[in-house]
Amino acid sequence: MHLPLASLTKPVLHGYFRSSCSWRVRIAFALKGIEYDQAPVNLIKDGGQQLTEQYKALNPMQQVPAVEIDGITLSQSLAVIQYIDETRPGPRLLPVHPKKRAQVRMISDVIASGIQPLQNLYVIQKIGAEKVQWAQHFIERGFQALEPILKQTAGKYCVGDEISMADICLVPQVYNAERFKVDVGQYPTIKRLNQTLLEIEAFKVSSPSCQPDTPADLRA
Repeated sequence: MHLPLASLTKPVLHGYFRSSCSWRVRIAFALKGIEYDQAPVNLIKDGGQQLTEQYKALNPMQQVPAVEIDGITLSQSLAVIQYIDETRPGPRLLPVHPKKRAQVRMISDVIASGIQPLQNLYVIQKIGAEKVQWAQHFIERGFQALEPILKQTAGKYCVGDEISMADICLVPQVYNAERFKVDVGQYPTIKRLNQTLLEIEAFKVSSPSCQPDTPADLRA
């Protein structure tokens, strides 16, 4: 079988070291053992490099990440994760069993649609002086929903005993919660899962503390 040339070149991740959505993709690549190149997009420098016409041509939403892979460009982290899960060998990021797969998607969507967008950089910049309280409110509101869901679905990881896309979404969101001084101890299941996942190499190497564009003062 001859693979098309585009699939033989390394994917390129256009992202930002502290972006939750970029981090999700880095975790997925690491779990799958996929080599890739990074093209940093600084969301703050020069008024936001994601707002340039050059980057807009790559991702019309002017958000990170954008991933060039197999001759196409994908944005939206969950779409990227599901694509690489469907096209690359390695551990499955979505379970085979339909019920578990639905649970993984539900948890991922609670985070990626119901929590994270309400405290991403673009929204926070619009809020102004009340941005910390705003972020805390929506993270806590989301975690109050997520905790009982995870109590029902979790084993060692978010859904049973296999790492999935749900875990990939959880860790960056807990990192954000801690940045905004949310007491994660109120949510024992979330806290336990996060601590377990942070011991895994794929989550360590993808951390915001050790990326090519991580500022020196934030490096581990």
